[in-house]
Amino acid sequence: MLLAGKNAVVTGSSRGIGCGCALELARAGANVVVNYVSNREEALDVVEKIQQMGAKAVAIHGNVVNPDDVQKLVDTCVSEFGSLDLYISNAAFSDREKMIEADLDGFRKTIDICMWGAFFGVRAASLQMIKQQTSGSILVVSSPHAVLPIPGAMAYNMAKAAIDQMARTAAIELAQHRIRVNILHPGWIDTPGERKFFTEEQIREGAKNIPWKRLGNIHEIGKAAVFMLSGDADYMTGSTLLMDGGISLPWWSNRDEGAL
Repeated sequence: MLLAGKNAVVTGSSRGIGCGCALELARAGANVVVNYVSNREEALDVVEKIQQMGAKAVAIHGNVVNPDDVQKLVDTCVSEFGSLDLYISNAAFSDREKMIEADLDGFRKTIDICMWGAFFGVRAASLQMIKQQTSGSILVVSSPHAVLPIPGAMAYNMAKAAIDQMARTAAIELAQHRIRVNILHPGWIDTPGERKFFTEEQIREGAKNIPWKRLGNIHEIGKAAVFMLSGDADYMTGSTLLMDGGISLPWWSNRDEGAL
């Protein structure tokens, strides 16, 4: 129970990686504010699963591009559970088009949710933790897209690179308040969101090209999040953990030995 007695907000936690993080935080003893925008029933299902583990949970609607909604998530955590100790910035959106063909509305939406949404959350969480005069831990879920220029995903690449730098800067600025800020880079994870871009067959075939020969799952990412937020990682701030099955390794890494 690494997080026993801790209270957390996880944005975008009705499904996918956010759901995995919320469930694993609860399994480790934390109470969780489950955030959603459109998937209310799925958010309520996550809340029920958390409560069955013996932790407290509440589902709150909120769009991270709206600072007032983000503040509501923080305030709800405090009013329902007594404090805000942990914050995971996870909510994301992505359109996939080449730059010269991109719908700029989708381009801006990607930037707004992935970059500004993360910033609003880190700032609101930090202010609450400073107000409490307690230590805290913040985790920014980013992506290997922050360093890999994946074609067709320029807005997402840009936003993820930006929040990596944001998180590292926040780690420096908040160290004096004993607030840790770290970054998690999940690779290709088996989530509903992947079905926006790929068919089931494409996912199965694509997984064969990953050095570890499979997609990751949301609970693996959630368990990594638990460690990074816990006291076991107290000496870790401004750091990036890559958990991607080797997909970021050089292109030849998944060839059979002697194939070059």
